[in-house]
Amino acid sequence: MKKLDKNKLILGFAAPVLAIVTALVITSIIIAATGKDPFHAYQVMVDFGSKSDSQVWIVNKATPYYLSALAVAIGFRMNLFNIGVDGQYRIAAFFAAVVGGALTLPGFIQIPVIIIVAMLVGAVWAGIAGLLKTTRGVSEVISTIMLNAIGGAVIVYFLQDGRLGEKEGNFLHTPYLPDSAHFFEIPTEPKPLYGFVVVAALAGLAYWFVLGRSRFGFDLRTVGRSESAAQASGVNVKRMVITSMVLSGAMAGLVGMPTLLGVSYNYGTDFPTGIGFTGIAIALLGRNHPIGMALGALLWGFLDRTGTQLEFEGYAQEIVGVIQGVIVLCVVIAYEIVRRYGLKMQQRKVGEELAAQARKSDKAEVSA
Repeated sequence: MKKLDKNKLILGFAAPVLAIVTALVITSIIIAATGKDPFHAYQVMVDFGSKSDSQVWIVNKATPYYLSALAVAIGFRMNLFNIGVDGQYRIAAFFAAVVGGALTLPGFIQIPVIIIVAMLVGAVWAGIAGLLKTTRGVSEVISTIMLNAIGGAVIVYFLQDGRLGEKEGNFLHTPYLPDSAHFFEIPTEPKPLYGFVVVAALAGLAYWFVLGRSRFGFDLRTVGRSESAAQASGVNVKRMVITSMVLSGAMAGLVGMPTLLGVSYNYGTDFPTGIGFTGIAIALLGRNHPIGMALGALLWGFLDRTGTQLEFEGYAQEIVGVIQGVIVLCVVIAYEIVRRYGLKMQQRKVGEELAAQARKSDKAEVSA
């Protein structure tokens, strides 16, 4: 038993180490092919990323990335590919901003109302895809892609001067949230941390408990591995599909809240986009584990931050995108290689045990 645990531990460390080493080698070759020194690039990234202001920036940037990864991972654990997190968080943030801008309530009421509205809108938007899958057999990949486009069109339609938006210079945005809707900040030097990092940590804890330590999470994972087996054990598969999509959408509704409640205080044409697709990469990178995704989000924030400094050093601005893509590919491939190697080890061990039992049985028959 101890030997088996030791082997599992070794395999658990082997996958990320293999992925990191391979990613560094491939990235170094790519940078060298452009005529630049890869080791100097890494030195620049480490030096710039270790500064105190960069560390605060990285954590703030990683907060919505982490929430996006959690939303994607809920679907992944169910074997559902929710590619619509990007549309879900944007339409959720838009309507939350509209409701928040129209209300003036005490902060302890105003902020929860905005967050609840965002989660409800995200849940409804993702639930449509779940409903289409269970009632009409429509792939969630296709439906969520279409819902992304529809959500963007809905926002464009309503975000007009005279409708739900207002014009300020060259930008259109919803009315500003009142001061009571400004989320708290954590004082740090030289800039404060988003207080929403606390909410992100609690969301990760809830994800770990619900999906890893509850009966509901067990049923969800069972459906993801084998729908027929789950149905045979009494699990309502269709209800689980809809529920998981609703939960994924509700989590997606939180993605835009750090920006809405802590930075912009409105939803405008310059509101961040693409975070949902980044969440897919981070969920893959973290293997759907809350701690792994947190580390992946921090890594993504680190690359975003240090990539700007590389441009000042004469490196191509696309190099960071290349690094991110290489890392995700290496992680996926490395974990698959290690998984297959682990299966071979288990099969070999079972074969050895069966052979040993057969030899004992033969000896017993001979002695008899």
